[in-house]
Amino acid sequence: MNNIADIFNSDAFNVASLTAAVNSMPYVPGRVGALNIFEEAGVATTTVAIEEKNGTLSLVPTTARGAPGTPNQVDKRKMRNLRIPHICITDTVNADEIQNVRQFGSDNALAGPQQVVSDRMGSMVPKIDATIEHMRLGAIQGIVYDSDGTTPLYNLFTEFNVSQIGEIDFDLDAATPKAGALRKKCSEVQRAIEDELGAAVYDHIHCFCSSQFFDDLVEHPDARKAYELQNSGAFLGARTARRTFEIFGIVFEEYRGVVNGVKFIADDKAHFFPVGVPGLFKTSFAPADYVETVNTIGIPRYAKQAPDTRFNKFVELEVQSNPLCYCTKPRTLIKAKRT
Repeated sequence: MNNIADIFNSDAFNVASLTAAVNSMPYVPGRVGALNIFEEAGVATTTVAIEEKNGTLSLVPTTARGAPGTPNQVDKRKMRNLRIPHICITDTVNADEIQNVRQFGSDNALAGPQQVVSDRMGSMVPKIDATIEHMRLGAIQGIVYDSDGTTPLYNLFTEFNVSQIGEIDFDLDAATPKAGALRKKCSEVQRAIEDELGAAVYDHIHCFCSSQFFDDLVEHPDARKAYELQNSGAFLGARTARRTFEIFGIVFEEYRGVVNGVKFIADDKAHFFPVGVPGLFKTSFAPADYVETVNTIGIPRYAKQAPDTRFNKFVELEVQSNPLCYCTKPRTLIKAKRT
């Protein structure tokens, strides 16, 4: 076979070609990505400057005609710089793995190695995508965690210098719940979010919740009664596991997400957020840490390879992403507990 270094010196394996390949692979975003609530944009830097302007509305007192008006209070702006996290995964393709490998029906010497590299990167990309999903879910909760699920990368409430609205107890395990109790809790969530949004419009309020929260929710007498009224007397007896359930203006969804034992939603917890607010959730992608990508606009994924220059026995592969996921109004993120 050809020297492995010669094969991988082909333009088919340069940064541009490999990066184009990994970005053309299907993105498996999970439920957060499927909602399409995060606006994506590339930046040319490794930090993002976020401007905060606390718009304050106040009533203007009446004055006599011809008298001086009330001075306008101009809000001061605050700037925060957030470092964009770096996600990188590596692998190695040994020479023996492409020895005598040729794509079926092709005499192209590159076809075999290209397929091997494509298959290997195809196993790496979903891990990058799952990590971005985890970060986006953290942005929905207000705290973006590292892959261990416990180390915070960013606490958005701290970064924006605002306090989180107190956790709401839905008391779903009450032995004799009062009629209308669930509706009141949902209204409390809605009012809290709408107060923080101000004049901004939204499509609906969504909730990602744990299995314990969801199971007790659908069994609540208020939920059963509302479901029967909405569905012409039909009883809430159909399988609802890992499905959505809309009630009192909120879409509840049991979130399914566990990677390496790290639960994306903690037991007994629920997280509420508005959907359809322009600019509320954002993902900024920084450029890769390669010479070729310095001062270029970042894209979701990058890939690069480096052959063994000593013995030509292997080629190293790398796939990376540099995403910063955040919510521009963290106080619209409401946390609740089952009991």
